[in-house]
Amino acid sequence: MREGLLDHFAQQAGFCELYGSPFTARLIEALAADIAAGGPTAGLIGDWSGSFRADALSLRLTGALHAAVLTGRAPALAAAYPAARADWTMAEVWPLARDFIAANPAWMAQFIQSAPQTNETRRTIALLAGFLEIAKAHGAPMDILEIGASAGLNLHWDRFAYRTASWAWGGESTVRVDTDWSGPSPPVDADLRVRHRAACDLNPLDVRDPAQRLQLRAYIWPDQPERLARFDAAADMAIAAGVQVERADAAAWLEAKLAARAADAVTVVYHSVFYQYPPPETRQRIADVIAAAGAAGPAPLVWLRLEPEAVIGGPRDSLRFVVDTVSWPWGAHRLLAETDGHVRWVKMPA
Repeated sequence: MREGLLDHFAQQAGFCELYGSPFTARLIEALAADIAAGGPTAGLIGDWSGSFRADALSLRLTGALHAAVLTGRAPALAAAYPAARADWTMAEVWPLARDFIAANPAWMAQFIQSAPQTNETRRTIALLAGFLEIAKAHGAPMDILEIGASAGLNLHWDRFAYRTASWAWGGESTVRVDTDWSGPSPPVDADLRVRHRAACDLNPLDVRDPAQRLQLRAYIWPDQPERLARFDAAADMAIAAGVQVERADAAAWLEAKLAARAADAVTVVYHSVFYQYPPPETRQRIADVIAAAGAAGPAPLVWLRLEPEAVIGGPRDSLRFVVDTVSWPWGAHRLLAETDGHVRWVKMPA
């Protein structure tokens, strides 16, 4: 057995437990036990050539099983999943999942070739704090550029309704985003106006395509119905808004977009839980392109990020996710908030 395989499954099961999905945690543990025992899961991933952790192999497998449930391909398994059984037990789920893997290895193998993409819409409430601070500081319309946008579900974030116990922003919307907020509220009275928006991804998904929409939905954990409902609402809104995500390398795309940016707006480059996936040399190219454009002026440019602290220059062993900005023409850095990968909570410093 290849080194690190079971360690990856154990670590990911721990993350799922921490992020509120005991179902996915138990399913990953069952998959790992099947691999160790030489079961059908071991045969399915036996020739996997990539990095188990970087490829999120355990989540690819759970996503495939969820897709089989959502499409009706595995009706017996669907009847045991959380959507049908609030009192699910892995003792009932796993034999059915194992039988499905054993009977459908080609379909499973094809599904897990695609990397997980989730477009976690809740992240927009943490990004909103940044957009509001930018609006307050500049008092100008925004032209926004999202990189690593996947299906573009977070491109129309200004049409969502945001609600916390201490503040609210936005009118009524089919997409409602909330979180456990601590610390001061963002400047909700800022004059925030999005004038133009664009997005790119190296492998964009199209929510108008039922198969691609299914792929996105399948990677949302089955015992988190609130996330599933928010995804459905955001996907419907994106379609209604005519969402477009260009297929492009982020650095090359930004270089062209920033060279033509308008002088009468503040341009905001933003992304969320994207920066950890490109290789270090690609991340450096993106940073260099943004910095060069900012230094060249003359229009204001802000880089807004929601990322693991470890990949944006923080301590390499940090587990924090942070929201921060880098602003030009001065290249000033500002830490705005701390959160987690699913933005279940946000803490803004006093």
